[in-house]
Amino acid sequence: MADAPPPADPQARKAALRDLARKNRVAQKNKDEVSRAICAAFVALPAYRAARTVMWYVDAGSEVRTRHTLPEALGHGKRVVVPWCVVETNQLELFLLEDMGELVEGAYKILEPRDELRRLPAKQVRPEELDLVMVPGTAFDPRGGRMGQGKGYYDRLLARARPDAPLVALAFDCQIVADIPVAAHDVFMDRVVTETREIVGVGRAGR
Repeated sequence: MADAPPPADPQARKAALRDLARKNRVAQKNKDEVSRAICAAFVALPAYRAARTVMWYVDAGSEVRTRHTLPEALGHGKRVVVPWCVVETNQLELFLLEDMGELVEGAYKILEPRDELRRLPAKQVRPEELDLVMVPGTAFDPRGGRMGQGKGYYDRLLARARPDAPLVALAFDCQIVADIPVAAHDVFMDRVVTETREIVGVGRAGR
């Protein structure tokens, strides 16, 4: 029996793609080993070497795992920034990370800054200060199109990043799909780094 054709409605198609990519990501084998390889490729990027302030995401669920490489990144002589979720406003704020002990499990079981540290002026970072932005996602396509969790957290954050700050997504090969339906608010990646390749996306200039 032939496979059913993809849904014609963009939202239904996005939901189907998101479900497929999530299942693929959950089924990914050797996540720790493969994630380390992906993070090593990220660190080897010229954009990383040139950056002074770098945002890393802290992995949750079946995402490419960054928490094993983050301690090493703290020794790279850069400002390491991680996002945390303000549940009341559905916004992401940025935190200057200097020690892994500053993180505890927070919203959605993601490691986040300790409550007593979040609002310290010295720990707050504006999106405009970022020289390079690491981005998670559920699925990506060869143009750098991105599909997140559907809540728009990163879309809102990335809209405030400097236009010259590269957006680099980390993904397993199994998360790459042929084409993602995009809306006006969606942001394209400059690069998508997987365990086997580096996809050059159209970035924000490609809109």
